[in-house]
Amino acid sequence: MRVTSLGHAGFYIETAKGSILCDPFFNPAYFGSWYPFPANDQLDIAPYVNPDYLYLSHTHLDHFDEDFLRDHVSKDATVLLPDHPLGLVEKWLRKLGFTNFVQTKNAVPIDVNGLKVMICALVAPADGPLGDSGLCIDDGEIKLFDQNDSRPVEFAALEQFGPFDIHLLQYSGAIWYPMVYRFPQKMKDALSSKKRRTQMERALRYAQQIGAPHIVPSAGPPCFLDDDLYYLNDFDRDPTNIFPDATVFLELVAEAGFTTGHLTIPGTVLEVAPGTVMATHPIPDEDVAKIFTEKRAHIDAYKARQQPALDALKASWPRGEVEILPALKEWLEPVLELADQTSVGVDERLLLDLGPENQIVIDFIDRKVHAHDGEECKFRFTMDPALVEYCIIHHEEDWVNHIFLSCRFEAERRGQYNEFLYSFFKCLSPERIEYAEGYYVEQRPDQQLIECEGYMIQRRCPHLKADLTRFGEVEGGVLTCTLHGWQFDMATGKCLTSDDRKLFSKKIEEPAEAAGADD
Repeated sequence: MRVTSLGHAGFYIETAKGSILCDPFFNPAYFGSWYPFPANDQLDIAPYVNPDYLYLSHTHLDHFDEDFLRDHVSKDATVLLPDHPLGLVEKWLRKLGFTNFVQTKNAVPIDVNGLKVMICALVAPADGPLGDSGLCIDDGEIKLFDQNDSRPVEFAALEQFGPFDIHLLQYSGAIWYPMVYRFPQKMKDALSSKKRRTQMERALRYAQQIGAPHIVPSAGPPCFLDDDLYYLNDFDRDPTNIFPDATVFLELVAEAGFTTGHLTIPGTVLEVAPGTVMATHPIPDEDVAKIFTEKRAHIDAYKARQQPALDALKASWPRGEVEILPALKEWLEPVLELADQTSVGVDERLLLDLGPENQIVIDFIDRKVHAHDGEECKFRFTMDPALVEYCIIHHEEDWVNHIFLSCRFEAERRGQYNEFLYSFFKCLSPERIEYAEGYYVEQRPDQQLIECEGYMIQRRCPHLKADLTRFGEVEGGVLTCTLHGWQFDMATGKCLTSDDRKLFSKKIEEPAEAAGADD
């Protein structure tokens, strides 16, 4: 098997039974915020645009590069579809001219002309843009798992498909937290340091669980070429930066010692044979090293090449073309009307601060959208109104996939992160919100119980449904789900990580001792 890195999460996988193009990303994403790092704008794409198969893990814009797919990738490719609830990958690709699809079932292996394939799909509202996935390939000699930036919670099917020879996985930041929050700097630095550590440690836990002897860090980090976001680049291995590059993670891998990590840049070819992986870079090794040791020079040169296109992109943003308040009222109030579980989950008001003329409240209590009249709001998002105008004009139903991941906003909140609030902004259509509502209702009675340290607790973690018989650890009366690091107080069920989750936990009463003869 030959695996060629195309940058970020992009790979071109060649087997004797067909080639697969995975998640190519060449154009900037999220309002010109994210660019692939290392730069791939000078890679010759010709060898990679006529694959037998195309796989897109999900529709986040750094994985679903619409312009590249439309303009360059052969429409004769057969698309391997993840088993996502709303079929967004297929819907988007059909608009681009793709017509050949193979629909997979979650975690069920299939044979595609002699190539064994399995896609593990995630379907919670918190997973990607209402769905994420990872790809398993078995060509008869090599087994590869492209986990990408999915976070599987079920491992039985993966264990049965394996053992894997090579594992591609995300390890670096793909979020706006905590950089955009208006926290005191010392607090923000502490939160960022924790985030940097935990995301790499999570990747290591996945690598250990999968057990492949070779791993390849991928799916990040992006780099930021816009002057407004340039500070987000991790130039000097800053312990408070959530975007460490692959060399930082590979040092952690080396320390762990249970697998061998491989560094790639766009154009790196990995020849994978049983027991071995041989990497060949497109440039001399010393020049590969300079990309990371002299990162500022690499990004500055990249920025100079991309600046005219970036300036044109920002100049194209709409300004004053839309009456924002009435447009949002007409759009969002019918969605709020359907959002029973979501509204209860948020149970607060959000102030959308778009400047002095556009102070807009999204009220999850009364389910209304109206001008701010001085009422208290627990949440506040401050952003350029042009971004909201763009989403209105183009009816973008997932603001996470456009505004939030761009990091082009500021956030304030009283209390903890609220998953329901951010999931709402992925669900700005009746179809999407109905799916999320159904998911929440379906999960509420999830009370399959297990015995743990003198308590009966629910088997599935309230966060992302990880199996606590596998990932639950108890110390000092605190249950930790080691898959994602969420913690719960055993005595009360209170979540110590977030205030919108609770663990069912009930102490097991000791049976009364049999009455003695002298009672």
